[in-house]
Amino acid sequence: MKALFIGQAYIDVTFITDHIPTGDDKTVADDYAISFGGNAVTAAFCCAKLGIAPDLLASVADDWLGRMFIDMAAKYGISVHHRKVRESSLSFIMPHGTKRAIVRCRDDHYLHPVPPLNLDGARGLHLDGHQPDAAIHYAKIFRDAGVLTSLDGGGLRSNTHELLGFIDVAVVAERLCEQMDLTTAGMLDYLQGRGCRIGAVTQGSDGMVWYDETGERRHLPSLAVPKRLVVDTNGAGDIFHGAYMYSALARPDLPWIDHFTFARAASAHAIQHLGNEASIPSLRDIDVTIETWPERQPRAEAAE
Repeated sequence: MKALFIGQAYIDVTFITDHIPTGDDKTVADDYAISFGGNAVTAAFCCAKLGIAPDLLASVADDWLGRMFIDMAAKYGISVHHRKVRESSLSFIMPHGTKRAIVRCRDDHYLHPVPPLNLDGARGLHLDGHQPDAAIHYAKIFRDAGVLTSLDGGGLRSNTHELLGFIDVAVVAERLCEQMDLTTAGMLDYLQGRGCRIGAVTQGSDGMVWYDETGERRHLPSLAVPKRLVVDTNGAGDIFHGAYMYSALARPDLPWIDHFTFARAASAHAIQHLGNEASIPSLRDIDVTIETWPERQPRAEAAE
């Protein structure tokens, strides 16, 4: 095992339309994509495409969607450890500019306890807070072993406070700040207080505010991808997580600013494509993105 990612698996149906029918109405979408989905799941697929295929502990049902997901993972060389559920989970996603509307159909009633896994050789753990019992269980093991632990803090969950006590790198969304009634600075204070070595709050097109290995607080601007090229922002954050995990595993001696700038380019590539699978970059795609787009300046958006 090279690394372990833990999350809730979805099949994503992403479609572009200007009209959502109600009642007895119908419409035809302009375009659509079918892909794997889920926060840590999409991060795992990203990490695998970049060159390090992690193991994945994910919800899996014995239905045709579950078998589709297993086939998707096999294509990327990802070993899936099944956490059995009765029905596969689905997400219906409608992108619109820099926003997206989502309807989730989720089965997170796990039929079996946390499975024991052979962690020999694992150099990293990435979590999104789903499977809270498994997240705590393995976060403790990895932390005790001195192995890198990472959390995608997209929203507040029942075990968020406890879990953060075992996390080295916590990258959270502004939504978590809102749910906890904290400012960005207050959230960084909170993450430092929980013992996170690296902490960050992502802010969409405004980039990311974070503190580095020394505790210094910094701002990482986004890349200036023109609005006209933005197709689908859904999953870009998950790809950001998968890319920094790849970078940290592949180049552990580099400072975190290098891991995050690498991941920033991955997410800038992602927003120009429809659906998670098309959004995941190759190493070459990341190089091209870095060469193509400068950092966004405060006045750049108004000029586009």
